[in-house]
Amino acid sequence: MFFVRTAMETDIPAVCALLDTSWHDTYDALLGAEKVNQMVAGWHSPKAVKDRLERKGGEFLVADNGTRIGGMAYAAPSKKRADVVNLHQLYIHPECQRQGIGRDLFAEIETCFPNAKKLALEVVIGNDAALAFYQAHGMSEAGRTENCGTCGSGIPAIIMEKDLPGV
Repeated sequence: MFFVRTAMETDIPAVCALLDTSWHDTYDALLGAEKVNQMVAGWHSPKAVKDRLERKGGEFLVADNGTRIGGMAYAAPSKKRADVVNLHQLYIHPECQRQGIGRDLFAEIETCFPNAKKLALEVVIGNDAALAFYQAHGMSEAGRTENCGTCGSGIPAIIMEKDLPGV
């Protein structure tokens, strides 16, 4: 059984390994292994993960069963819209999927920002499993971008949003 808790610096190696595995499992067929390797090296390096862990106002969660990290989620307030929280990452190790870990991480993220009015995220076009997951959890399409994750990525994505109950 996995429980959700705040990530710690000692989790960084396990989180990096989880992101490497889950990204290749999810995106190799969509983006190609070489592009995924480049993205993992930059976006999911120990330094990048540590920077997210230390970001003020962000929430970095892991799903832990005492012997492994089975999933992770990271969200932070939008830099452009004060009432919006961006879910930047929610990844579950392929061996741990379909156990409710994603549901639990998502539910916890929804409660971490009581002053937020909306939760927003991007789903890479072609990642149908993620799209279905987010739709099942109340997210709906709010737009599209040609640069998922960062300016100039060249990765088309669906922007999804959900109203949050707030204060």
